[in-house]
Amino acid sequence: MADDARDDASATRHRRDDSRYVVRTGTAGGAGGTGPSDVPGDVPGEHAARPDDPAAGAAAGSTEPPRTGPSARIGAPTRAADTGPSIRRGPRRTPDVREASTPRPNRAWWTTTLIILLAAALLIPIGVWLASSIEPEQGGALYGGRDLFVDPGSSPAVAADAAVDTDERHAAEVISARPMAVWLTPEEFPPGTVGDEVRDIVAQATDAAAVPSFVIYGMPGRDCQGQSAGGLATQAEYVRWVEEITAGLSGRQAIIVLEPDSLALGPSCGDTARRTELISAAVGSLQNSTASVYLDGGHSNWLAPREMADLLEAAGVAHARGFATNVSNMRTTDSELTYAHRVADELGGGAHAVVDVSRNGDGPAVDAEWCNPPGIALGEDPQKGPIDDVVDALLWIKTPGESDGECNGGPPAGEWWAEGAIELVENAGR
Repeated sequence: MADDARDDASATRHRRDDSRYVVRTGTAGGAGGTGPSDVPGDVPGEHAARPDDPAAGAAAGSTEPPRTGPSARIGAPTRAADTGPSIRRGPRRTPDVREASTPRPNRAWWTTTLIILLAAALLIPIGVWLASSIEPEQGGALYGGRDLFVDPGSSPAVAADAAVDTDERHAAEVISARPMAVWLTPEEFPPGTVGDEVRDIVAQATDAAAVPSFVIYGMPGRDCQGQSAGGLATQAEYVRWVEEITAGLSGRQAIIVLEPDSLALGPSCGDTARRTELISAAVGSLQNSTASVYLDGGHSNWLAPREMADLLEAAGVAHARGFATNVSNMRTTDSELTYAHRVADELGGGAHAVVDVSRNGDGPAVDAEWCNPPGIALGEDPQKGPIDDVVDALLWIKTPGESDGECNGGPPAGEWWAEGAIELVENAGR
């Protein structure tokens, strides 16, 4: 993560215990957390880089034109040929008078009709059963009407099983009992393995009649060489990796948060055009799934709503469900709801949002510290909405208890940090 403006969220998931879970093919490793920070002096619409930020002084905005993803193909309708009995004329009775005979039943026609009626009587119940078993489309009930998925293999769940200290176990158990997003990074799930990881999580969620949440976090040049630097080596490799994730979704419902900080960091990193192009390509791939996709929307104390909306438009938000705000940050829920509505208004309406409330229970740190700040607390429990006409859900996108980076006594970004988890839980009075 760039040190200039944000908070790091978890980009690393720990090895799963293969004796507990059915299919786990991901390899352990990698760094990565994310979440734009609150920098002293930041005000809405301004993004002040810290003095040690190598990206300070870079471009402050984007003039990239909006991009559009692939259009849907509409199949041409077909028409069945009309059939029916023929009419035969009777014999001529006089040279001047012709009389049409009564039509004779066509045995073949009646036989065909009877077969069709019998087939319909048998197939209609089968069709109704199939329709009820098919995953509902995104246009139906939000997330298919399903509850949010609690991942039994999350890092706090693993920590709870391994903890010896009572306080550590309690904190890990409190956190692991809530639904949280599964972070997909190429460091932990490289090409060739990420599809299986997604398929496994989706299968578990389906068995639990729940909808899983994923964070895709692997674009090249991720985090401007900050605490969560990394990602795939090339743009082509990144696009193929996202395609593998899309295939792993298997047509099931899912929530996707796509590349936190990728767009909001563009102006300060100086590579806005490359980032919007990559996000647009990822959105195009994910359009082939039934997932609800949310692009990086920064947070309420970072970019101005109009500037954020311009970046979202250039990245193809029109072909996604909407955007995510406050990922890994601690801005209050009220401020983020207001911000989400302002960005949606700038987009012309129709876009939806999700808000990360994982660590905003006491709001941001007093000194606007973003990296493992002391004094913060767990936020309210995740809840699927709709919360209002714009915000779909309040989620735990960042995994509470995972470090933001090697700062304020924490381990590398994405690693479980028991001391930090205990403070989050205690400050929330849980």
